[in-house]
Amino acid sequence: MADADPAHPDAYVGWADRLATALDALAEAEHLPFGYANLAVRGRTLSDVVGPQLDAAMTMTPDLVSMVGGGNDLLRPTVDLDALATRLEQAVVRIRATGADVLLATPTDTRDAGLFRALRARHAVHTANLFTIAQDHGCHVLNLWGMRALRDWRMWAEDRIHLTSEGHRRVALAALAALGQETDAEQWATPLPPADRATRAEELRGHAAWVRTHAAPWVERRLRGTSSGDARAAKRPTLQRLRDPDRPPGGQQLPDH
Repeated sequence: MADADPAHPDAYVGWADRLATALDALAEAEHLPFGYANLAVRGRTLSDVVGPQLDAAMTMTPDLVSMVGGGNDLLRPTVDLDALATRLEQAVVRIRATGADVLLATPTDTRDAGLFRALRARHAVHTANLFTIAQDHGCHVLNLWGMRALRDWRMWAEDRIHLTSEGHRRVALAALAALGQETDAEQWATPLPPADRATRAEELRGHAAWVRTHAAPWVERRLRGTSSGDARAAKRPTLQRLRDPDRPPGGQQLPDH
């Protein structure tokens, strides 16, 4: 599931971390300071994102808030999409009132995603709600629904929920473009070359392995009322520099004295 983060055991370098690195480089080129916090916790629902996570973020007086929430809610047996949109919009209004920019991300299009195809209608409505919120409040939108390259299972980890390293790399570039920065779209929007088609037997074995390893434990957690994120904490809960603190913006060397 992406690249292991050597600074944080049991954590991974996701697209938000890659985006922060790119933004840090842009800030350095302009001789500007840059700090980054990552408050996301795998498995949490929107109530946590717009609640404790957002509360913590607001204490940092951010200039940009990337808020990706609702995906785990969409996986639940039942979900109130209107209530989800209302809570998300309230959070956006709160952030925008401070003058900070907001980056929202849509869910992906599950048209070609096997069992996940059943979620397509939910994903479509949530995507429409996100774009409406963004239009009403001046937010940036990372349009994952429109990224056809993500309809390839090679972009996804074995659990079929989280991205691979290549998937995270592409999404980070798409996010950079969504923020109005120049990118090479060929590097993130172009689908991978066609893969060799698996036999029916191989597909069935793959589905069976996924059900046994990932789907069944997920159902068991739902029945117990637990989540994969219950024992986890944010890996960067405070605002931190990414670049060497002894190197000032612009890459100029500090004097020895």
